[in-house]
Amino acid sequence: MHGPEEPLGREQDVMPRGRALLLSILAAILAWSAPANAKGLRIVATTSDLRSLVEAVAGDLATVESIVPPGADPEAFEPRPSDLLKLRGADLLVEVGIGYDHWIDRLVLQLDEPRLKRGGEAAVDCSAGIPLLEVRGRSPLPSDGHAHGQANPHYWLDPVNAETITAGIVDGIARVAPAAHAEAVANRERFLLELHARLAEWERTLAPFEGVPLIAYHNSWPYFARRFRLQITDFIEPREGVSPSASRLATLVAKAKQIQVRAVLHEPYEPEDASRLVAARAGIPVVPMATSVGSRPGVEDYLGLIDYDVAVLARALAAPTQ
Repeated sequence: MHGPEEPLGREQDVMPRGRALLLSILAAILAWSAPANAKGLRIVATTSDLRSLVEAVAGDLATVESIVPPGADPEAFEPRPSDLLKLRGADLLVEVGIGYDHWIDRLVLQLDEPRLKRGGEAAVDCSAGIPLLEVRGRSPLPSDGHAHGQANPHYWLDPVNAETITAGIVDGIARVAPAAHAEAVANRERFLLELHARLAEWERTLAPFEGVPLIAYHNSWPYFARRFRLQITDFIEPREGVSPSASRLATLVAKAKQIQVRAVLHEPYEPEDASRLVAARAGIPVVPMATSVGSRPGVEDYLGLIDYDVAVLARALAAPTQ
């Protein structure tokens, strides 16, 4: 019997080492031949909202990055050289589409990665299957102002649309890593259970304010307003991305008083002076809404985004006007 420090004899040593070597070679061959490592996916999303939804679906299957910094305006975003590096070697690209993140096409062209191009096996356009609002027959690229081209692109602000978005993400993961499909489906089902529970609470919270007239700085809210039966009557911007004139502000103040507008919704990345002027002269509050994950303090994920907007709006509308 050998002691713990004695080397094994040659006959005892050769077969175990041979088996171990063979198993190592087989494992290497399987890893090399797999289309993607299901436990090591790299997924890039254009915005923090999509990143949060990808994280909900992917769970431990992937590391997920977003390109637009939280709180920045994706419609006016200009990509940097470091953003090109994020895309290089990505297993999957997830984008808003319909012109909102049109700049991503330039980055993909520079990479010369056909699989990441729109319609490629490693690209997910989350607008597919969404019932879009304000559909227009014009180019998705901005000619002036912002990029509201083919339709209003702020569809993720209707939480029901997260069902369609996450279904597209699951399909994208399945294309690049078939072995991850079942886990992604299970993760999505857990996310949707939580989403539906919160949706019922969000609808109860905003039900007392059905039909309330509101003004917004930017045209970010048609999907949110439709879901919760709010009425966006006008916008401070005369066109997306175009600053208002003094005469427009005066017109909006008169309109707000006439139809008893209850609040001005304001996006985090827009200039505040015009919203504050209209609100002060009309005697109504400015409501600091969050358009994206990370755009307001404490908004850390997609469900938290809708939580925040519902809560801050309900508080403002429940308070007595001046």
